[in-house]
Amino acid sequence: MSTVPRTLIGVVALTMLMAAVGGWLGVQYGLREAHPAPGLDEIVHHDLKLTGTQEQRLSVLESHFGARRKVLEADMRAANRDLATAITAEHRYGPQAEQAIDRFHVAMKTLQEETIVHILAMRAVLTPEQAGQFDRTVSKVLTADEP
Repeated sequence: MSTVPRTLIGVVALTMLMAAVGGWLGVQYGLREAHPAPGLDEIVHHDLKLTGTQEQRLSVLESHFGARRKVLEADMRAANRDLATAITAEHRYGPQAEQAIDRFHVAMKTLQEETIVHILAMRAVLTPEQAGQFDRTVSKVLTADEP
């Protein structure tokens, strides 16, 4: 075997090995760096040292809001399906598309408003010290830059 094919095989093998190592390192870095920020509910239940009574009261609030959120999210998905149907049928931004978008916006706005009411209801269950930490967390969540 001549030296050119052997060198070429060596270069290709080394390139493949380095690509595999680079890919593995990239995945490891990504997994380590891509930890999602904890949600508000997680912070409330793990960081605020709630009493049993507070846990019970929050559980009731979360149950009611969770059910309502599912309804509103389902309405947003339905509005998106209506939009897809409208675009397919009209092939333009017509009255059906406009109606679907309006429906989506109403559901989204209602969800945001009810989320704020829910957050404030949760806050009302907390002690003043817990409420201060809660306020800082809410502010941080609402002002966090998304990647």
